[in-house]
Amino acid sequence: MGTKDKKIERRMRAKRGIRKTVTGTSERPRLTVFRSNRHIYAQLIDDVAGNTLASASTHRVDENGKPVDVAKAVGMALAEKAREKGIATAVFDRNGYRYHGRVQALADGAREGGLKL
Repeated sequence: MGTKDKKIERRMRAKRGIRKTVTGTSERPRLTVFRSNRHIYAQLIDDVAGNTLASASTHRVDENGKPVDVAKAVGMALAEKAREKGIATAVFDRNGYRYHGRVQALADGAREGGLKL
């Protein structure tokens, strides 16, 4: 088992633990994050109905600069979309990633945009 495999297995183990306790509803959806090497994606998900209520990513945000700053802009864009749909609060699902760097910046941007996590 290589280093990459161990890293992925650690993330999947953490993800399973988080998903046991964190579920989203239509009133308080789950804000989930996916991070690739180049991009970051965020979705507001209603787990009861199985629907994605809003989403944002670096593909749709016209922002350049440091990855942390771009992630913060994605969080603010998602909060704006949530506000348009009448969503004020959400539960944060870090998806097995450490709450640090781009993941933390996205959450901070969502809070600054008016979404209560």
